[in-house]
Amino acid sequence: MPRGLGRISLFEYIDGFYSSRRIQERRGFLSPVEFDEKHYTKQATTEPTNLNTRQPYLTSWSAPP
Repeated sequence: MPRGLGRISLFEYIDGFYSSRRIQERRGFLSPVEFDEKHYTKQATTEPTNLNTRQPYLTSWSAPP
């Protein structure tokens, strides 16, 4: 086998098996690329949410004497 042919064959197999264009039922019959585009478009148009649920740390304190 010529050098590099194995890598090309492996890439073609993986690209064909895990196709980024193949539709998937669990994603509403969208391809992974279409699903991601829809998700990020929706995310960009929604109001930003504050994911920090912790209370802020005290920022002022007095040093011990």
